[in-house]
Amino acid sequence: MRIAGFDIGGANTDLAIVDFEKRNEIIDISCDFKYLPMWSNNDDLGNTLFELIQNISDIDSIDGIGISMTAELVDAYETKKEGVLDIANKSKEIFNENSSKNIPIAFIGTKKVLSLEELKSNSFDVAAANWIATAQVAAQISPNCIFIDTGSTTTDIIPIKNGKECAKGRSDFERLKTKELVYTGTLRTNLASFLDSISFKGEEYNVASELFAITADVYNVLNKITLDDYVCDTCDGAGKSKEESARRISRVLCADLDILSFDDIVDISKNIHQSQVDQIAKSLKEVVNRENLDLVVTTGLGKDILAKKAAESLNLEVKSMSELLTDEECVVAPAIGTAIMMNEYLENECLKNI
Repeated sequence: MRIAGFDIGGANTDLAIVDFEKRNEIIDISCDFKYLPMWSNNDDLGNTLFELIQNISDIDSIDGIGISMTAELVDAYETKKEGVLDIANKSKEIFNENSSKNIPIAFIGTKKVLSLEELKSNSFDVAAANWIATAQVAAQISPNCIFIDTGSTTTDIIPIKNGKECAKGRSDFERLKTKELVYTGTLRTNLASFLDSISFKGEEYNVASELFAITADVYNVLNKITLDDYVCDTCDGAGKSKEESARRISRVLCADLDILSFDDIVDISKNIHQSQVDQIAKSLKEVVNRENLDLVVTTGLGKDILAKKAAESLNLEVKSMSELLTDEECVVAPAIGTAIMMNEYLENECLKNI
């Protein structure tokens, strides 16, 4: 079986094509992603999904397509329900139009995998349910752990016990309360969203609450990401060189590179990095204490930059999902989990028809 798993985010659309043998054994994984700002370019979704598959494999070689999503929250949609339905319909339409066979398509929900017809009356179960898919992968590393998935925009902190996720929150709204979701990430996070002040040369500076710089600029300056990782737009529309990132960061202190040197920006960036680690660690500590778990499994673009550092700051044991997947695959772990769940869904549907 060759299954395509998509994770459709607000900024990035990820794909994993997974080849399975019998009993759900994975024999090959191919993955890709594309930056697609759904708040402005959601009409391009269908073509993006098709192009991603075609970049790896002919559409007619695919036996099933699973879809998880978080893009329903973008402000192109008035409600999550509107977003879920639009994304689902665009997905179904593009594959129906471009495949010579009727490829099964289903959607990851917080309770189960849903068909398009089931989704229409259960749209809230599908909204931002990609962490359910990631749990399928994390549980293979340890049946009792907390997995942290730090992506470009958000951080999921999900407990797993006896091989099953046991998150107290089911929606993003609930998970913000239960501390299982921290709206902070490796690339797209506005620095002013988590900084009250910045320490510099022994002094505390207030910060300018403007969208001057994002975390991608910090980790660009600190050599923690590559230019290939910096897929999102810059705040000022300028380039992505280290100097341009440094200039954007300087503005957070109402300064520029005439006032602050590049070395100053490096020092400031180290301070900002620690502040973001502390932000994640604060929520992680609450989940750890509540669930009495002391092993953390990290994944996502920020698995080593942020998730690992947050866990280590709490003296927790840390394992990386790279024990099971490549670093490239870790970035699209929800898409891989989606493919796994889709494969199981198709097997169960076959059993029903026997």
